[in-house]
Amino acid sequence: MAKDTPPRWDRRMQQRLARGEAAALGELYDRFASLVHSLAHRVLDDEDAADQVTREVFGYIWENPDAYDPKQGNLRSWVARITNGQAVHRLRETEAAALAEGGGSAEELEQKVRRAAVAARADYIVTSMPAPLRKALELAYFQRRDYRQTAADLGVTEDEARRRLRLGLQLLSTAHTVPLGGSAPPGHGGGIGRAR
Repeated sequence: MAKDTPPRWDRRMQQRLARGEAAALGELYDRFASLVHSLAHRVLDDEDAADQVTREVFGYIWENPDAYDPKQGNLRSWVARITNGQAVHRLRETEAAALAEGGGSAEELEQKVRRAAVAARADYIVTSMPAPLRKALELAYFQRRDYRQTAADLGVTEDEARRRLRLGLQLLSTAHTVPLGGSAPPGHGGGIGRAR
């Protein structure tokens, strides 16, 4: 399989969505809804807003299945990228409205949006990592395992565990370089498409 060829499931899912198969959307929703909701909630810290972003993301995917470009990553990464872009866009809108009503300064707004964008970017990076790297980071940082325990849990050598952790951390170190609103789909001005 060529390096830029998406996994078989991703290709089939895109084709089914392009044909308008509602069952495909349901399957995609079942697979990725918790990811979408948790990423949106991480940025917005608001259950209702995360629910709305989740609906918007799946609506966008339903209306634009051909916007998925396998050369940019797998379907899971694409869904996460759309979610992060939309959540940051919604946060910016919400905070700008609060600013207009006298709820803080423009500098505070930018700092809050930047922090949310960095958190969203970090979540996106972890979500997009190959499973072996993601699992190593999860064991080390969420379950507080050292590299020896991580190696034992994964059934790999200690050197391999250290390599995976190092690479995962290097990828995460790029999270602070996210451009604000830069992860939204092209042509949507920071947010995903509205009905036209």
